[in-house]
Amino acid sequence: MQTPQFHLMTDSPCDFSQQMVDDADLGMLHFTYAAREGAADEGMSGVDDLFVSRTPHEFYEAIRHGASLMTSQPSQLEFESAFRECAKLDMPTVYLTLSSGISGCYEGACTALARVREELGRPDLPIHIVDTKIGSTSQYLLVVEALRQRDKGLTAEEMVAWAKEARYFVQTIFMVDDLDALHRGGRVPKSVAVVGGALDVKPLLTFDLDGALSVIGIARGRKKGLKKMASFYEKNHNTDLFSSVVAIGNADCPKDAERMADIIHRSDDTAITMISTIGPTIGCHVGAGMVSCCFWGEDRRTGASVSDQIAQSVRHH
Repeated sequence: MQTPQFHLMTDSPCDFSQQMVDDADLGMLHFTYAAREGAADEGMSGVDDLFVSRTPHEFYEAIRHGASLMTSQPSQLEFESAFRECAKLDMPTVYLTLSSGISGCYEGACTALARVREELGRPDLPIHIVDTKIGSTSQYLLVVEALRQRDKGLTAEEMVAWAKEARYFVQTIFMVDDLDALHRGGRVPKSVAVVGGALDVKPLLTFDLDGALSVIGIARGRKKGLKKMASFYEKNHNTDLFSSVVAIGNADCPKDAERMADIIHRSDDTAITMISTIGPTIGCHVGAGMVSCCFWGEDRRTGASVSDQIAQSVRHH
């Protein structure tokens, strides 16, 4: 392992444990959560501290019993404080943020960085912010590989270029018990949530190219859902491009995560599965019972419809 040439940061929806953060010398910005006004459990609030102060089971049991929670990205003061600390380092910083398609975190970080650069009179302050356009378990997978690339000697500029490409090779599929929580948080339209509830099915979702959530299938029952997720892996993984690591996340349903890993191992004995826990920030929006499967595959931009490819091109010009 080479001495890192830059400081790597991400935010708490990445589903890392605090131990992993400490071991990797990874910078971390924290989201917060709180009960909605008038909700049954208004005392349910806190910092997304990667389940240091509250266990995953305690958190998700509260949700199972009716806790209705909303989340907040780091404040401008928190961003600015973090960037001032980065400015003191004798190396550049690269910050990989939660998708702008489901959070204002990227925009908020860019606003704060512009203010700190002006305040310090350092317009070229070497802090780079990259919108990962993914989140939760897929952000976990990306950051794990980013750390490996950092330790292989990539420079900050190389990491920025790497992340902006690599994010499109992360394949994501996840299953939730229902879409109510995602709808309340404005992450999916009401029409989609109503249909899912009416059919009594388990929705299967992914991130689109802009980092927003998209429903890509349904399953009647969790067992069938896990099989569909495994089928998605079989069709879309490509271990030649990056690595054979498969990140499997769960929102207080570890047995389902283990079952998912077993199914994948039966079909692919080269797969290296890493099971993580869906953190509080994402958990507030998906509820208990989410299972995710994220891995490296083909460039998702090549699989997009012609219409989507045109839209993607227009947005980046």
